[in-house]
Amino acid sequence: MSSRAFTAVVNPAAGGSASAATLIPLARLLRDAGAEVAVEYSRGLEHATALARGAAEAGHVVLGVGGDGMVGCVGGALAGTDAVLGIVPAGRGNDFARQLGIPGDPAALAELLLTGEPRAVDTIDANGVAVLGSVYAGVDAVANDNANKTRLLRGSAAYYVGALRAILTWRPADYRITVDGEVHERRGYSVVAANSGYYGFGRHIAPGAEVDDGLLDVVIIKHAPKSLFFTVMRELADGSHVRRPQVEVVRGRTVRIELATPGRVLPYGADGELPGVLPVTAEIMPGALRVLAP
Repeated sequence: MSSRAFTAVVNPAAGGSASAATLIPLARLLRDAGAEVAVEYSRGLEHATALARGAAEAGHVVLGVGGDGMVGCVGGALAGTDAVLGIVPAGRGNDFARQLGIPGDPAALAELLLTGEPRAVDTIDANGVAVLGSVYAGVDAVANDNANKTRLLRGSAAYYVGALRAILTWRPADYRITVDGEVHERRGYSVVAANSGYYGFGRHIAPGAEVDDGLLDVVIIKHAPKSLFFTVMRELADGSHVRRPQVEVVRGRTVRIELATPGRVLPYGADGELPGVLPVTAEIMPGALRVLAP
């Protein structure tokens, strides 16, 4: 009989049916093994944060049920504490779960949650907000913004149309990227400060990134013809883009991304959300989160 108690935090407004389809068989397996399982439905990210902290104070393993936005919100609420996060991948991207090797099969996931030992992983402090996967600025964040504003389409179709619009209308940005005090002036498409190697629905943006090395992999996609940029985007599937001269990777603990052009405004993204506009400072927080992962 398992002595662990779990609280699942679910956002019914975002992928609710997928979350339910994933959680119901998992919860049954956990309860059959003797574990206590409570389910809390959030009204938004702030409410999810409060639910996660309340469950942690009660001594429960907190399950983030959903995609990277929900997992990032719940994990961020627990960062810097002794609480334990369990990830139930039930979104479109599941990028942080992919990086950690979290199984999607209910039986395998139940076994991990019941018997696995917590693993310490790094998080990112981004302008005072805890982030699990990556902080990014440029055409990718604009694509995310476009997708959020699209009312006629949903899911991956909205993101595809938003990304196409972002690329076709993109003007090269002049970035000032400061990594551990060293300034890099670059013109291009995007800058990604990655703790996890994946973002944007399975794209392997930072193939060398590790979640427990105390470093951020900063991937800079520099200026290139848009035809070549589309090629680079296709190469994100296997991470081979980093071999191109138009892609630069540097590593460090603290990364500040800002625009060198006065008057231009660009959003930045974090774990699928859009917290604000540049500048953003991302600082690695070594071993800040305890998560049940292989």
